[in-house]
Amino acid sequence: ARNYSDMMALRFLLGIMEASISPSNMMMCAMFYNKREQPFRMCTFLSMNGVATMVGALLAYGLGHSTNTTLKPWKLIFLVIGLLNFAWALIFLYLAPDSPANARFLNHEERLRVVKRVSKNQMGIKDTKFKMYQAIEAAKDINVWILSVIGLGCGVINGSTSNFISSLIKGFGFSGLNATLLQLPTGAIELVCVFSAGLIAISTKKNIRVILLFLLCIPTLAGLIGIHLIPLEHKWALVGMTWLLYIIGGPVIMCWVLMNATIAGSSKHSTCKIMWFLMYTAGNIIGSKIMYAKEAPRYISGMKGLISSYSGMMFLCIVYYVLMVYRNKKRDQQYGELTPEKEREGIINGFRDMTDFENPHFRYAF
Repeated sequence: ARNYSDMMALRFLLGIMEASISPSNMMMCAMFYNKREQPFRMCTFLSMNGVATMVGALLAYGLGHSTNTTLKPWKLIFLVIGLLNFAWALIFLYLAPDSPANARFLNHEERLRVVKRVSKNQMGIKDTKFKMYQAIEAAKDINVWILSVIGLGCGVINGSTSNFISSLIKGFGFSGLNATLLQLPTGAIELVCVFSAGLIAISTKKNIRVILLFLLCIPTLAGLIGIHLIPLEHKWALVGMTWLLYIIGGPVIMCWVLMNATIAGSSKHSTCKIMWFLMYTAGNIIGSKIMYAKEAPRYISGMKGLISSYSGMMFLCIVYYVLMVYRNKKRDQQYGELTPEKEREGIINGFRDMTDFENPHFRYAF
């Protein structure tokens, strides 16, 4: 990149490439693991963002001191990280299957076992035909809208923190490279919190996913309030508060888990993901626009916006939990409690690509 136009064009292409990663991971998890197993696998996936933050901070700090090179340090950083991604992409393309049917590491019998095991999700495996009525059903489902609005809140928070974390830390009295190095703990906190959430979710058969989403909002909300209130002379306390902001990965992954566990029908599920990611990306744009340079180092307007986003997300968690309890109880009253026979029929309905509204034996795992 030699000018602003080059940079914007490349950033646009990078955004297109990034956009496929998370939805693809969600689909792959849904095809290989049952509802109880998915939270841990998906949390493991997203917790690696924490590792990436730590590795990226170390690389940026080390390469930022480069002097004996014809390349500027920031260009060297992008080339090194880009090369790592490119090399891993080739390995991933060869190893990773897109469904159990073409997994190289499974024989025919093992593939059938995978299909049998995930059939309990009552969502089938994969249907490439788009069904408009399912998309319309998704647009009418309050479940989908609640998750999408939570996604909007997550996007606002991510757009602010990912773009302005260095500026926040600099504003508390740290130099540029030191501000980069001080992002290391944010990665460690994200790794521990998101991975732990996955472990907790898989360790019980109870519906605790929404509860985990709610609880994961509390530390970051406390961090935002701390940034808003702690005097500027306590710079290390303020830096500690910024470290808590990266727990946003927890609510994001819990949204993905809930989409995989509460929405059936391939086209309805795809529509829900489209709506969620559109709201999430819109939130990222909004989040980057509420941080005003003139308000540095506290960014009062931005902090108020983020506090409002978290408060709204926590309220919606309560509404969502009540909705899921109500739907399951209503189905038990209408169709009777699940028996092994009804569960088998529900599995068959899943392979028929029925939505959660169409399948009377579907129960929401939340």
